[in-house]
Amino acid sequence: MVNSEVTTRLQGKYAAIVVCWLLGNGCLFSWNSMLTIEDYYMYLFPKYHPPRVLTLVYQPFAVGTLAILAYNEAKLNTRTRNLFGYILFFISTLLVLILNLATSGKGGIGSFIGICALSGAFGVADAHVQGGMVGDLSYMKPEFIQSFLAGLAASGALTSGLRLITKAAFDNSKDGLRKGAILFFAISTFFELLCVVLYAFIFPKIPIVKYFRSKAASEGSKTVSADLAAGGIPTLPGEDKEYTKDTERKGNKQLLLENVDYALDLFLIYMLTLSIFPGFLSEDTGSHSLGTLYALLLIAMYNVWDLIGRYIPLLKCLKLESRKLITIAILSRFLVVPAFYFTAKYGDQGWMIMLTSFLGLSNGYLTVCVLTSAPKGYKGPEQNALGNLLVLFLLGGIFSGVTLDWLWLIGKGW
Repeated sequence: MVNSEVTTRLQGKYAAIVVCWLLGNGCLFSWNSMLTIEDYYMYLFPKYHPPRVLTLVYQPFAVGTLAILAYNEAKLNTRTRNLFGYILFFISTLLVLILNLATSGKGGIGSFIGICALSGAFGVADAHVQGGMVGDLSYMKPEFIQSFLAGLAASGALTSGLRLITKAAFDNSKDGLRKGAILFFAISTFFELLCVVLYAFIFPKIPIVKYFRSKAASEGSKTVSADLAAGGIPTLPGEDKEYTKDTERKGNKQLLLENVDYALDLFLIYMLTLSIFPGFLSEDTGSHSLGTLYALLLIAMYNVWDLIGRYIPLLKCLKLESRKLITIAILSRFLVVPAFYFTAKYGDQGWMIMLTSFLGLSNGYLTVCVLTSAPKGYKGPEQNALGNLLVLFLLGGIFSGVTLDWLWLIGKGW
């Protein structure tokens, strides 16, 4: 009977993995959509460096919001937080589409400020969803985090593929660049709405998700009550129980000190990646025979290999679990900076595509290795808090990277 009860509770593992993948996809689908139509924004706003500026606007909002949320994580309603994030993604994506239609696709400083404001909204939404979801999944199975992270990368690969298709479909028509961008954002808006529905009505009712949330509640988590109610469990297991000192969660400071290497690992991974992608790849790789498709192809190759890299750790023999080896691999990765510099200056398209693919592969692989190793050995509330802290350092690395990305422009003028 006990085995039968546990089996029932753990039903829906593969359904949860699929939903986590889709929710991860939705977390960055809108933002990747904005990055992937950089050819259109470069055409509309040639003097404003949109690939760099939009990323630089996005990041302070993401990092600042997540810092506040991570500090108050233990008191937050996870369901409200994540739903707010997905709904904001949906509304902001819709507004990008409306702004384009309202301005008839014209450039100018007014339109650019509007796009920048929506980029900031994406940053706020990302902070709510990415930190909230990684924290939420950290006390569940590692496969759920891996699937969510793979979904994040898949959003880049899918948006790159969609952009190439829409660009090709409208390439020979009048105003084809704009028509492709409009179709692109219409698809993105629909997908974000799908994510709202999945998180609100499907994910909380999956038996294995209810089981892990009930377990987290029994360990003292106060952030899952609304999710449990949505899953049909109106009362928290053990809510009348008095928690002793042994069951109380560690503070954020202690969790960070115990995992400072993982936090710095994520910071360094994304600082390096975003110092090259997308700004350098969009503007600093020179003119080649592929023309305007070249930058799109580089971004697509990065996204595809980032996705592949996030599945490699599923093979146990290929997963890095040693904390020292992970850090050594991350530090060694900085050798790609001079490699990109000399390839852009002297190399051909093939070498740049290969380097970009390696950047994506190593980014995805190392991210999953860190985030699936770090939350072990803690109770549910602590794993949730640590997940939020690690994503905060990840976004901090992105912010540092997009700032450093401007260094590539030194000596080139504006």
